[in-house]
Amino acid sequence: MTRLRIFLSVALAAASGSAFAQEIRIAHIYGKTGALEAYAKQTQAGLQLGLEYATGGKMEVLGRKIVIIEKDDQIKPDIAKSALATAYGDDKADLAIGPTSSASALAMLPVAEEYKKILLVEPAVADSITGDRWNRYVFRTGRSSSQDAIAAAVATPPNAQIAMLAQDYAFGRDGVKAVKEALAAVGSKAQIVHEEYVPQATTDFTAAAQRMFDALKGKPGRKIIGIIWAGPNPVTKIADLKPERFGIELAPGGNILPVMKTWKDLAGVEGAIYYYYGFPKNKTNDWLVAEYKKRYGGTPPDFFVAGGMAAGIAVVEAVKKAGGTDTEKLIAAMEGLTFDSPKGAMTFRKEDHQALQAMYHFRIKKSQKDEWDLLELVREIPAKDIPLPVRNKR
Repeated sequence: MTRLRIFLSVALAAASGSAFAQEIRIAHIYGKTGALEAYAKQTQAGLQLGLEYATGGKMEVLGRKIVIIEKDDQIKPDIAKSALATAYGDDKADLAIGPTSSASALAMLPVAEEYKKILLVEPAVADSITGDRWNRYVFRTGRSSSQDAIAAAVATPPNAQIAMLAQDYAFGRDGVKAVKEALAAVGSKAQIVHEEYVPQATTDFTAAAQRMFDALKGKPGRKIIGIIWAGPNPVTKIADLKPERFGIELAPGGNILPVMKTWKDLAGVEGAIYYYYGFPKNKTNDWLVAEYKKRYGGTPPDFFVAGGMAAGIAVVEAVKKAGGTDTEKLIAAMEGLTFDSPKGAMTFRKEDHQALQAMYHFRIKKSQKDEWDLLELVREIPAKDIPLPVRNKR
């Protein structure tokens, strides 16, 4: 009986392995529950659309069916790390995509290196992901803090005096550091005169705002509060404190549509954004906007939907070029790979596997024809105008 059980176990394992070989198994690890749930759901929807778009609706590549293994990391680094190990080990994932949080991503990077499998980071932003914590198994379609910052620097008025508000963790601190470096990189004379870091769950910004007001009032030139924030943005709460009485302006940066539609009283404010559905003019974005509206009750695709779609397209194109899912062949195929996205072409830079991409300088509209008609394009900032530093040391 014992020999029979062993035989059956071996036979079942062999059958399972054979079945898996006919599939492309992609683990998607993201924060389905937690503070960034809205971002996560958008990424998941975009990933599905990207895979469909890139495969012509067949959901297969090279004759192999695409299987998505979904895992919720709850925005907790320890759960994210464990989920990735399980995906690579027990679930036999060929590669993984995610996560939503930068803290989770940093916990996951060593797991990709240990299992020698690709982790395609989308949408976690911290520079250290493709910087000093990076390894060769890590690629990123999502933008980095520096890409955000350089785009913001391009959109910042010259000689501005800036106070920065950010969350007190990797995303926020990396973001402020990146803004400082970005201002220098684009030759701006604007300068950061105050940095304010608050806990992620902060809801009362009175004290933080007062410290920023005190730091800025009386300064010459344009006075701006820049905000780097993941989750419900505090811009309206700070606006309620009347910074204009000190001649202070707000520069919230881009966010998801439900947040930005609360900014109507900030008409004329400018900033930089990763994606807004009305900006890119290409067939991929046209398809995304039309298809998303069809599936989601007329709502246009948002910030993280576009990112998820870019990740899905990148995976399909990489597997095609590599001729399969062998990790070393995927790395060779992905380094320097240019692929389509709703934002136009993106390219994985060989040095750190960061996707180079366009960003957008926007202005909040004064006249909005419907609830989602929020921004006007000042200009597209092409990748060539974003001098992104290489931060990894390997």
